[in-house]
Amino acid sequence: MTQLTLIIGNKNYSSWSLRPWLLMKQWDLDFTEVRIPLYTPVASSEILRYSPAGKVPILHHGLLRVWDSLAICEYLAEQFPDRYGWPQDFQARAIARSISAEMHSGFQALRQNMPMNCRSRFPGKGMTASVQTDIDRVTSIWRDCRQTYGKAGDLLFGELTIADAMFAPVVTRFITYGVSVDPISSAYMEAILALPAMQTWLEAAQVESETISAYEP
Repeated sequence: MTQLTLIIGNKNYSSWSLRPWLLMKQWDLDFTEVRIPLYTPVASSEILRYSPAGKVPILHHGLLRVWDSLAICEYLAEQFPDRYGWPQDFQARAIARSISAEMHSGFQALRQNMPMNCRSRFPGKGMTASVQTDIDRVTSIWRDCRQTYGKAGDLLFGELTIADAMFAPVVTRFITYGVSVDPISSAYMEAILALPAMQTWLEAAQVESETISAYEP
């Protein structure tokens, strides 16, 4: 198969990069990683070499370029159907797509006030009424999926799906900012953090040297 190349940002900060990377690594796909530290004088020009959208992540598959986290995950699910990127049951698949799209386009208060920062701890920082509303919605999604569709494993739909990849950065945010969650959500977070690919990402984030001041409240 034609070589896959995934262009990402800093592992400590780039939530969008984590999503497809986690799938590809956990699925044991053979791919080349290109890491471009964000918010440097040359970051924009470097990223534009790989995609006219000027943002990470970007997937190159031969001559094809795919950008945007969810689009990349969808493409990978089509290219590797044996990995079951979406649940096999049509109802579960519809819910998985719905919550992935909701995560993709929503939760702005959480994103803005609790930016991803894997190696730091800021308990209580960033909490506002709007952020709490986002947190309540996230944990409601996690509980509903675990209780309705998650009996075959420890993740939202049992086994790893694109939906888990979409919510993985939220797990890191809840750890960073010391967010208290219910027991079902806590168990789900532990399951995400226990994924070998997730552990590899977090270990790499710890040793990155770059600091982005906007993500350091």
